[in-house]
Amino acid sequence: MCAVRQNAAMQLSPRTTGVLYAVVTLAIWSSFIVIARAMSHKNLTPFDITFVRILGAGAVVVPWGIWWVRQNPGAPNWLGVSPLSFKHTALLGLCGAVIYPVVAYSGFYFAPAAHAAVLMPGFLPLWTALLALVFLGTPIPARRRIGLVLIVCGGLLVGGASLLKAFSGGTVWFGDILFMLGSFLWSSYTILLRKHGAAAIPATIGITFFALLTFVPVYGALAWFGVVASKISVAPWSEIFFQAFVQGILSVIVSGITFLKMVEHYGPVRTTMITAMTPGLAAIGAVLFLGEPLHWNLILGLIAVTLGITFGVKPNVALKVRKP
Repeated sequence: MCAVRQNAAMQLSPRTTGVLYAVVTLAIWSSFIVIARAMSHKNLTPFDITFVRILGAGAVVVPWGIWWVRQNPGAPNWLGVSPLSFKHTALLGLCGAVIYPVVAYSGFYFAPAAHAAVLMPGFLPLWTALLALVFLGTPIPARRRIGLVLIVCGGLLVGGASLLKAFSGGTVWFGDILFMLGSFLWSSYTILLRKHGAAAIPATIGITFFALLTFVPVYGALAWFGVVASKISVAPWSEIFFQAFVQGILSVIVSGITFLKMVEHYGPVRTTMITAMTPGLAAIGAVLFLGEPLHWNLILGLIAVTLGITFGVKPNVALKVRKP
């Protein structure tokens, strides 16, 4: 009886569990932005980083997927590794594991981390709210609309200055567009997860396995025959293993699962409103570790995004999502 009481006392409440998922996700996402920018001008190209990212995550998910499928006989699977059907594996994997990382890593070659901090996670609430409205029938309450407008204003404050410099030969605007596209892709992945009812761990295993069977052999062959410019052969092993761990193990597996657990706990719209806290954290990291300056437009953009988050995650805003 004492042991039962002790186990019950050790169980975390749903609220505490949701907060822990959010903290881990925010920490990894913020670090991802700073590290990706710091490593963007090292040896590996965006496609190289995506290649290493998938290999690092794949080394974990393949045995995990085989075990998972064997533990759930009769459940849908693809090739005995992905716990999802081929249709769902391909749909989610193409969006969340193949195209998204290539677009996101490419953006860091043109724009600083502070821009990524505002435009990539900062625009998630906008895209997710719009996609949820169209595909899930989730309404946008008045308070959340105000939050979304503020977030858009914050993005314009950051990206608008870059776009104005496009005619003078600047390239930062291109990175800003890639960041916004990456944000849209991740929001699409989030909505697809909700629409098809995919659970956190099976989805993470499935999309990584899909990328491992598609992107890795295709890019590997193109790089081997010199069709694409790859620097994997000249990059130090320390950099390759570091990227495999940070971008593969942490960003794909750990934060992938905690993020999807947040979606299960809070719903897709409120989840992306919470992850919009990443801009401030990542911008601070960019200043402290990368020496990036915080210009007035970036500061105002961060303030606008933060205010938008405040309006978006108020407890009295109910999320009504039509079940798939």
